[in-house]
Amino acid sequence: QVQLVESGGGLVQPGGSLRLSCAASGIIISINAMDWYRQAPGKQRELVASSSSGGYRNYAGSVKGRFTISRDNAKNTVYLQMNSLKPEDTGVYYCNTFLGGKNYWGQGTQVTVSS
Repeated sequence: QVQLVESGGGLVQPGGSLRLSCAASGIIISINAMDWYRQAPGKQRELVASSSSGGYRNYAGSVKGRFTISRDNAKNTVYLQMNSLKPEDTGVYYCNTFLGGKNYWGQGTQVTVSS
């Protein structure tokens, strides 16, 4: 059974940094694409960053240059390093993978950027 568990969210001031983690079980992340999404209050869930099994990375325009997605295959964990955070980055961040025709989501971790 695939399980994704996010952690690392919290309250941070504008300009600050956070690192989110997504610990995966039931899959081998080295051979799967892994993504980070976020959902702001009253808005649809949006793709923030994606990482293919081949090492290709892609970012939403609003976070490019500030966020970095990475993997630790030995720990079967995906990370999202978030720098220069802005209030509009506030939301629940979710880890995602698509496997065997099914989308898998974690429970999400709240990120709040506020002074």
